[in-house]
Amino acid sequence: MSDSYQPIDPLRPDLDEGTNVAQTHGAVLADNAAISRERRVRENGMEPVSLWVIVSSAFVLLVAGAVLNAGGGLFNYNEYRVNGYVQRDAPGVGDSGPATAPIMDALVKNGSKVYSTCSGCHQGDGMGDGASYPPLGGSEWVTGDTEQLAMIILSGVNGAITVNGRTWNTPGGMPAQPLRDPVQLASVMTYLRNSFGNSTGDVVTPEMAAAALEIYNEKAGGSPTPPQVTEAELKADHGKMLSGEVMDPATVVDLETFQPVEAAGAAE
Repeated sequence: MSDSYQPIDPLRPDLDEGTNVAQTHGAVLADNAAISRERRVRENGMEPVSLWVIVSSAFVLLVAGAVLNAGGGLFNYNEYRVNGYVQRDAPGVGDSGPATAPIMDALVKNGSKVYSTCSGCHQGDGMGDGASYPPLGGSEWVTGDTEQLAMIILSGVNGAITVNGRTWNTPGGMPAQPLRDPVQLASVMTYLRNSFGNSTGDVVTPEMAAAALEIYNEKAGGSPTPPQVTEAELKADHGKMLSGEVMDPATVVDLETFQPVEAAGAAE
């Protein structure tokens, strides 16, 4: 019988009869030690560069660049710069003149934005709510005399008012609208007169709106909260068109000044 024979331990049934535990254990330890040495060698060959090496290299490069550039050397910008050179704009970029559009289109587009503050009462379609707020579409107050429309907007309305044969009595009356800019007032008036089924085909110019503001300010007498107008006052005092030169709706205007492009060019 061999000397390496080990009795079978009933508590260790995984060991066969010929297994020498001591020798096997030693072999495993030797293999692990070899594997560990190989891993250390491989890892040592892949160590990252030390931070101080990177910093030192960067410092050397900076010093070398300063030396080479001293006295207008290698990196002298002035050597390659052309005096008076101005970079050109990319194609399609640059001053192409003022933005322009026909005055009717410009005022209606701008007026639709101003009207957004009125749509809560008169609705987005301008037809009112059918109960307290009258329609603007088909209203004689909208398509009639422009001074009446301007005073309704600027002063608001107190008491009952008849629209298309029906009497409307809005609780508290129609509030005044805080439009004090001639372009804004002209825009919303032109929009109302040419929307919601209305089609007067004319424009209320900023000049006409400025005249309306003068009438309103004189009527207000400096009061921050002038009284609302009544239907009787509208008919008696404001039944006329606003003063100002009538402008062809197709007239092209500068969208910043709302002045005709030809007139703006002549003024320059």
